[in-house]
Amino acid sequence: MDKTKDSIQYNIKLLSFDIDNTLIDFHTHKSNFSKIWKEHKPQNNIILTYNTGRLIDDVLNLINKNILPEPDYIISGVGTHIYNCKDKSVVKEFNDVLDDGWDLKAVEDVIQNINHPISDQPTKFQHAYKRSYFFHNATQELIDNIEQDFIDANMHINVVYSGEQYLDILPKWANKGNALQWLLRKLNIDTSDALVAGDSGNDSAMFEMEDMKGIVVANAHEELYKFTKHRQVYHSECDYGDGVVEGLVYYGVLPKEAFVCSVEDHAEDFFIKQELNNIATEDEGEKIALIKEGYEKAIEALRKNITPLGFSACSIKDNIPNGTDENYHSVWARDGAITVIGSLPLIHDEEIHKCQRQTLLTLFEHISRNGQIPSNVRIKDNVPDYSGVGGICSIDSGIWVVIAFYEYVNVTKDMEFLRDHIADIKETMRWLGAHDSNNDALLEIPEAGDWTDLFGRSYNILYDEILWYRANVCFGRMLEMLGDYEQAGENIRWSQVIKKEIIQNFWPSTQQKLFSGVSFAERQFTLGDTSYLIAQTTPFDFSWRCDTLGNILAFLHGAVDSEKAHQTFRFMLGVGVNDPFPVANVYPVVSPGDPDWRPYYTVNLLNLPNHYHNGGIWPFVGGFWVKFINKLGFKDVATVELHKLALLNKEGVNEEWEFTEWAHGTTGKPMGKAYQAWSAAQYISACHDLKIINK
Repeated sequence: MDKTKDSIQYNIKLLSFDIDNTLIDFHTHKSNFSKIWKEHKPQNNIILTYNTGRLIDDVLNLINKNILPEPDYIISGVGTHIYNCKDKSVVKEFNDVLDDGWDLKAVEDVIQNINHPISDQPTKFQHAYKRSYFFHNATQELIDNIEQDFIDANMHINVVYSGEQYLDILPKWANKGNALQWLLRKLNIDTSDALVAGDSGNDSAMFEMEDMKGIVVANAHEELYKFTKHRQVYHSECDYGDGVVEGLVYYGVLPKEAFVCSVEDHAEDFFIKQELNNIATEDEGEKIALIKEGYEKAIEALRKNITPLGFSACSIKDNIPNGTDENYHSVWARDGAITVIGSLPLIHDEEIHKCQRQTLLTLFEHISRNGQIPSNVRIKDNVPDYSGVGGICSIDSGIWVVIAFYEYVNVTKDMEFLRDHIADIKETMRWLGAHDSNNDALLEIPEAGDWTDLFGRSYNILYDEILWYRANVCFGRMLEMLGDYEQAGENIRWSQVIKKEIIQNFWPSTQQKLFSGVSFAERQFTLGDTSYLIAQTTPFDFSWRCDTLGNILAFLHGAVDSEKAHQTFRFMLGVGVNDPFPVANVYPVVSPGDPDWRPYYTVNLLNLPNHYHNGGIWPFVGGFWVKFINKLGFKDVATVELHKLALLNKEGVNEEWEFTEWAHGTTGKPMGKAYQAWSAAQYISACHDLKIINK
């Protein structure tokens, strides 16, 4: 294969992890870390250390309850004690260092003179080397003034403010970083061989150490994102312990199979039990046989779309163009990117791999001077088109290419390819970011400006915002690969802002906090609650419809947690988006007379109810649907849905296994073009995701 494999080798000898809201959820103590650590713990005697604001007895209690695995050391009280778990004793020589210049009464005298509401934290958080207070919403100027007050009192101490509410006063040598530095020296371990993880400002001292590697979990406070954005840090996409495990896999401490984001156990869900009971009566062997037959047919269908410029949208030989249908004889950015992603399990197939790479190259070669990825490139003459129906630009085309390029490079480790085109990606990200015209982290999409190019949705569209979130993560990951940690951290930090905005704007709840001067989109949340992310919002109205693909991608890309995804799954299953086949793209459909109806829906009779983008069944979305269910932990249900998808792909207009573009939403009869590349590729991807195919 024409690729260069670069890999970074890390020699991690010591881990130093914060506990609350890093390894575990502070309120629920939920975490996947203990289970994964015990199952995949490295065999190279790596030293595990907890570095926490909790006191020693509190940490030992978590260990005794099996909430956390037993470490080698505990740095407690925000760096004021070190406990050797093997000897079961406090390391006294470290406390001798802290005594220098520490006067507990003098500390309390200074605190009493602060002109800001302050109160003591509970006694269990206090000890001889630590005074902790509740100190809400303090400005940086106020914190600086407190530090100056101690200097004026001839006291050189540590002021640690975190989470916008916690104030810790410590001896001058006491913080998480200094305590860790002392321990590293005692153990004769270089800082470059250590790895830290945290979520808030009181963890910053660990990350500040020279040559220190780090993990910042996705639920981290803004203060830590800002502090670490220019450092050699892995910003996780998952929260809490899952985020730590994700980082440990990145640094090679744990194997890849260790990283599985936590999923809530819904095995007792009555609705799901009914589905599983129905499955129990079916012939498993017969289903698997058809799925495997479909897999081989999907590869054949995919090969029909290999051209010198990359993957065509559909087989040129099997689809005679008629008028505007000639557009199908193109390398489409969106279709091509989704095909590249879906076909990555076939990376060792020389012909398919070459076409994956060429698809991306063709699109990069035609980036406009302002950074726009073409909507498609015509295969017969290599001419790009930057718009779609009615001359409207396709926003999601560029987003999909950013995502696909990352996925391709992440699998192939083709660093030379990445270096050659990272400048193109930067320009595309800049062009995409310009569509956030009001700087609210969400893109403003023109009507019919994405894959539903004959469907009337616009402004903030769920599907596009989910992709925008994912593109920022992928861009950050690529910059990490190249060692540009500052810009990588900035993009991944921004992705978390986008995620929060998505939940705020697209998951209606009567519990939503409203602010003065709210927009219509904010006021509408008082109307009720939902079980899914709604399709779109604008400053003037909103759509309560369920965008199937948008909700599926939200969970697959980590924009929503498993609890929300489970609610969405129950809803979509209940309304039958997978009946007769997986899966209809929207529920409910738009009918004439509906305020959302557009006169152009009758063009070529494409978007009549249950047609095309108006509730049509899309096999490529069906592939994502299967992976969505599998990620929820319902593999048996996912297998049944994959079997149904195989039946759909087997249906054909002229012959079997045509992997058609779409099917009618109620009859399930195949429509559109035959041998659609993304239909075949996402079926291939789903088979591998369920591990039905392992080659």
